[in-house]
Amino acid sequence: MDQQIEKLVNNIEKIIVGKREAIIKVICAMLAEGHILIEDVPGVGKTRLVSALASSVDGMFNRIQLTPDIMPSDIVGFSMIDPQTRELEYKQGAAMCNFLLADEINRASPKAQSSLLEVMEEHQISLDGVTMQLPVPFMVMATQNPVETYGTYHLPEAQMDRFLMKVSMGYPTAEEEFDIITRSERDEFTAKLDAVMTIDDIKGHIAAAKKVRCTDSIKNYIVALLNASRSSDLVKLGASPRAGIALLKAAKAYAYVSGRDYVVPDDVKAVMSAVLSHRLMLSPKGKSAYPNAEAVMEQVALSVAVPVE
Repeated sequence: MDQQIEKLVNNIEKIIVGKREAIIKVICAMLAEGHILIEDVPGVGKTRLVSALASSVDGMFNRIQLTPDIMPSDIVGFSMIDPQTRELEYKQGAAMCNFLLADEINRASPKAQSSLLEVMEEHQISLDGVTMQLPVPFMVMATQNPVETYGTYHLPEAQMDRFLMKVSMGYPTAEEEFDIITRSERDEFTAKLDAVMTIDDIKGHIAAAKKVRCTDSIKNYIVALLNASRSSDLVKLGASPRAGIALLKAAKAYAYVSGRDYVVPDDVKAVMSAVLSHRLMLSPKGKSAYPNAEAVMEQVALSVAVPVE
């Protein structure tokens, strides 16, 4: 692993215990210039993980707590007439930053959710005929609670497709939970982390991750996984071509974080469920036979031959 990436992971692990794989996937999403959705039950550290990453990188970080009364203007900004100059003046919204934490995204109204679509896909804001580019890098890190449905709005498939990855934290082991409780007694557990990486460093890592080599056999493996998801009787709607592009980007980022300048099948396998599962619509058979889309995708992948270099 790159020394600077290792330092970033270790810094986040000061307050996030036992979730190294989730941390690495969030960093991979950042290096692949994608957005990430963290879905899990309350209290397992979703918001804390996102805040830890933002604190560890010396960039602009905004947080918006999404509720049904949040307006699109709160996210993308608005124009108002300046009393002195009598000209339209743009007032920035929460999205004008490097890292946007959209906390409990499924509590926002469909109108507010849709305002994120252009921001996430085009990395720009269009307002009153003027287009403003967002800072580079720009990343939306959203959280949602899958068990509570009262007062929530289901994220449409079009919006789910904008997220490069969806990850879950999961409950810690008994030993990890003991460590968390013990650490919570210390002041540094709640203190803000020091930045260990600059925005220029991130740009350099993003450029390096793009240069990671991927052979045709690996690309054919990715295509085979997409086709398997579309032809399986466990899935009603399979992964799109955009999902294939996302899987290639994520696999390259995972290879780079792992210290290689080339992709191996294990890189694809490592990020496959996180990249593809939230883009699938399961059939009645898939829903009844497996607990979630991740388990279905793992089962579908078993039917695809892994390339041997």
